[in-house]
Amino acid sequence: MKTSNKDNFCVILAGGKGRRLWPCSRVKKPKQFVDFFSTGRTLLQSTFDRMSKIIPLENIYISTNHEYAHFVLEQLPELPRENVLSEPIHRNTAPSVAWATYRIQRRNPNARMVVVPSDQAVFKEDVFVNEIKKGLTLVSQHEQILALGVTPTRPEPGYGYIQMGEQVSEENVYKVKSFTEKPDRSFAKMFMDSGEFLWNTGLYISNVHHMLDCMHRMFPEMLHKVDLHVSGAATLDDELLYIEENFPAYPNKSIDFGLLDQHEDARVMRCEFGWADLGMWHSVYESLQKSPGDNVIISSNVMIENSRDNIVKLPSDHMCVINGLEGFIVAEEGNVLLICKKEDSSALIRKYISEMAINHGDEYI
Repeated sequence: MKTSNKDNFCVILAGGKGRRLWPCSRVKKPKQFVDFFSTGRTLLQSTFDRMSKIIPLENIYISTNHEYAHFVLEQLPELPRENVLSEPIHRNTAPSVAWATYRIQRRNPNARMVVVPSDQAVFKEDVFVNEIKKGLTLVSQHEQILALGVTPTRPEPGYGYIQMGEQVSEENVYKVKSFTEKPDRSFAKMFMDSGEFLWNTGLYISNVHHMLDCMHRMFPEMLHKVDLHVSGAATLDDELLYIEENFPAYPNKSIDFGLLDQHEDARVMRCEFGWADLGMWHSVYESLQKSPGDNVIISSNVMIENSRDNIVKLPSDHMCVINGLEGFIVAEEGNVLLICKKEDSSALIRKYISEMAINHGDEYI
């Protein structure tokens, strides 16, 4: 397959509610649209900046939903309006990728595409660019789904783990032997100690016709319906009307399970670009530089003594005094202050959000 830079596409997934970083990520404005680290760029903008080094601007798509589309348009004004794929209802990531794949295939049947979450940190951007380019070359030569994985540095139960199988002809590329999403801590430690597993970054690369074939296998009824009703001379308006009427019928499937757990042609490339999922407090803590006492203070005014292993994020106009605290999250946004043990906080936060919604409504969510 002859390819050029104009054949490179990506879809940035930016439709999640970001509840694991509550209360600083709220349903009305989730983490991907927040300048979380006070850098002057939101997580979405930072992801866009990173991908625009590889992908032509007109080939970058943002997957979101009607509730958040205005944030995308405000934060990425240079992006063509039609490149914002706004869904009428919240679904998991596989339906989002299915729509994006269909759109890209209609534009360029020779396309190669990268699926990118919007809430990640990359610490070696030059290495990242080179490894994405390597992946794009590989999928132009092979019919495969290529996942990008990184070596675990801790037994993190909040991540997905890809077991490496037989190495294929390319350096650092392996068959996917198994995939486990969010194991308990004991299994995560076993995976890490074995040396056979990589963290799943949620980054996937494929040529578009192979990705579309995977989507057909994942959603046979829905994609057959697309082929019947939105094909040939159908306009963009026809496509959008179809999505508005039919997207709610898509099953609530994860792209991770759909691509890694069900396809013999899945491969994983071991990467070295330095990565962190910024989807939960523990990951944010692990990814940032520590102050004395191994505390992480994010854009906050804090006096802290006799305390260690904490992460603190407060409004910039507040002052906080902390003494004698160890291993906690202290986070405040709007009308909610969270003080909770950092270890395995994701499960606790899910519980708090559920109870808050039942007892107090959505005002605090």
